[in-house]
Amino acid sequence: MTKYNHQTKLLLATDCIIFGFDGRQLKLLLVQRALEPEAGKWSLVGGFVQPNESLDQAASRVLHKLTGLSDVYLEELSTFSEPSRDPVERTVSVAYFALIDINKYKQQITADYHAEWFDLNKYPKLIFDHQEMVDKAKARLRYKAAFHPILFELLPPKFTLPQLQSLYEEVYNIEMDKRNFSRKILSMNLLEKLDEKDKENSKKGAWFYKLNKKKYKANFHSVATIIPNPDIYYS
Repeated sequence: MTKYNHQTKLLLATDCIIFGFDGRQLKLLLVQRALEPEAGKWSLVGGFVQPNESLDQAASRVLHKLTGLSDVYLEELSTFSEPSRDPVERTVSVAYFALIDINKYKQQITADYHAEWFDLNKYPKLIFDHQEMVDKAKARLRYKAAFHPILFELLPPKFTLPQLQSLYEEVYNIEMDKRNFSRKILSMNLLEKLDEKDKENSKKGAWFYKLNKKKYKANFHSVATIIPNPDIYYS
């Protein structure tokens, strides 16, 4: 079979925007770049797509190599193809975003890449067009979370409603009414109340809940009006 001999070759890469939640703050996982140019500066997790793998497989491999994780929420975000985005060589990158529970996996983050969690509202300057990727991932997360129960991917197996509300407030950078939030969340019928309270944060204690995974999967695409006017959070 004749090859495309007269066509220009380019590199295909994938970059992962990894969000985590520690129970109070939404975080972004960054690594220090090991290669020139921009060696030592902060970067998203990324790598080149190999000839024998798909984009999804490449993104999963990159995520697993850094974190040791293989069963996390991972979604394709967008393609970044500005010709001058990588000063070394013409490279097209397909970005993905991932959601993980920091407390469950923080011990698995490998030290080989000098990875560090940063507050999503305060992190160092990123290389290349990685800031654009983060901005687009934040917008996508806000939009999807208004309609789908996607944020549960960031929570531990058991959690309180105040923790869940804090997560929503972190994602949208707003304050929410406690009663309205609890009513809307419980109306989704995705949670199971446990016979256990969190006594660490208050004397009265808040009830622990867990996610009904069967209902979660069945109702993943159901509309949940947790956030008013969600369209304003997406661009």
